[in-house]
Amino acid sequence: MTSERLQKILSQAGLGSRREMERWIERGIVQVNGVVAKIGESATEKDIIKVDGKLITNPLSAKQKTRILLYHKPVGEISSRNDPKFEKTVFDNLPRLKAGRWVQVGRLDLNTSGLLIFTNDGELANQLMHPKYELEREYAVRVHGRVSPTIIKNLQKGVMLEDGVGKFKRIEARGGDGANSWYHVVISEGRNREVRRLWESQGLEVSRLIRIRYGSLQMPRFLGRGEHVELSKEEVEVFLNSRSNYF
Repeated sequence: MTSERLQKILSQAGLGSRREMERWIERGIVQVNGVVAKIGESATEKDIIKVDGKLITNPLSAKQKTRILLYHKPVGEISSRNDPKFEKTVFDNLPRLKAGRWVQVGRLDLNTSGLLIFTNDGELANQLMHPKYELEREYAVRVHGRVSPTIIKNLQKGVMLEDGVGKFKRIEARGGDGANSWYHVVISEGRNREVRRLWESQGLEVSRLIRIRYGSLQMPRFLGRGEHVELSKEEVEVFLNSRSNYF
């Protein structure tokens, strides 16, 4: 009989990250077989699990189909499930799930657009976000100001930011007009506003920032702002099988 930590089971059910599930357990809203659960508890496929009085589908007893959405986040949408300061969030345009909920893979700040990934598999989301796997994130960035060869060298070698040294794994010039030039840059960590802060450390302003790739998942060219596309069953299987390249 399979046994797993409760927070992992809840995460696999698509209810959120393991850390968030631990907070739910601490709040006393999770029950196993009618008893309020405690941190550190495990459960099996035969256990009845409820969250806030609602029965959840135990992923150990019924393996749910992994679903993955690619979403084109517009500027001005907040990467949060709900925020009283903003009317619109990235979750508003997503299809509803019969069981579980969409889990967001990483975040984009308010003024950044581009690719966001959502999945109903919380454990998969955790893997995609975990720093130890160093998944690449690629951005198209429009920079205002003169970009010298010395600046490019600095950004590839590494510059000191307030939270440690940061650098671009790759920088590729993509043309531009006058003082505005486009670059494609790649980072392999998810620190807050890192792309913007790296350019700003060289006295340059980022006027547009668009994420176009996360790991092996790229934003389709046909995907309009505020639109999403779901990977097919075959595409999900290919992606899950390819995880061995970095997990």
